[in-house]
Amino acid sequence: MKKGIFSAFVLFVFFSTQSVFAQFSRPISVGAGAGGTMVWADLGNTDTRFAGYIEAEGLITPFISVGVKGEKGMLSAYGWNSNFENRYHAINANAKVRLGQFLSLPPNYSYYTLGASTFGKILANIYVGAGVGVMKNNIDHHIDGSYRSSIESIGGEISEDLNSHQLAIPLNIGLDIPIGRTLYGPRWAININFQQSLLPKDNVDGVINSKMDQYSYLSLGVKLALFNRN
Repeated sequence: MKKGIFSAFVLFVFFSTQSVFAQFSRPISVGAGAGGTMVWADLGNTDTRFAGYIEAEGLITPFISVGVKGEKGMLSAYGWNSNFENRYHAINANAKVRLGQFLSLPPNYSYYTLGASTFGKILANIYVGAGVGVMKNNIDHHIDGSYRSSIESIGGEISEDLNSHQLAIPLNIGLDIPIGRTLYGPRWAININFQQSLLPKDNVDGVINSKMDQYSYLSLGVKLALFNRN
């Protein structure tokens, strides 16, 4: 049953986009940026910290992409006379679907990208996405004795593994603001992205309890398209 649904989805994407494939060079883009992070973990008072990223994406259609993203940054929070900092690294693979995939656009992508208004191109490049990856912790924390006892009394624990790897599931919403016109899409774009990363292992702060940790990342970046013809 699941295989049949997947096959039907693949056929739908193919037939709904075949009219633009002849006009589209499927460029690869690279990007970089930075922004603020906030963590949602066991220590309830989160700080706003900093993270940077680099990424590479390949477009399957003008509005569907797959990519790889690397992050390096810091997460921190405090509460109950305790605190932590996590100087983390993360890498994930992701996919994004843009609004233009579902809009009524001209069948000739070259005509569209040359003639569309700036507002229309921004609207078409609003996206949602999801992925899966790995996060490498580097945790430094101070845990008050009474808080440790409280966590242990409800079945939790203070982790001794402060440099572990854990699964990360990033969910994204954002937009690309295109800059420049070519027959095969913009050469540059400004990217605004909000990412919420779910951490099922519950060990971003060195406190393992009953809830799943997560962190938010709001970033501003720039993207450069490679290999698309002028």
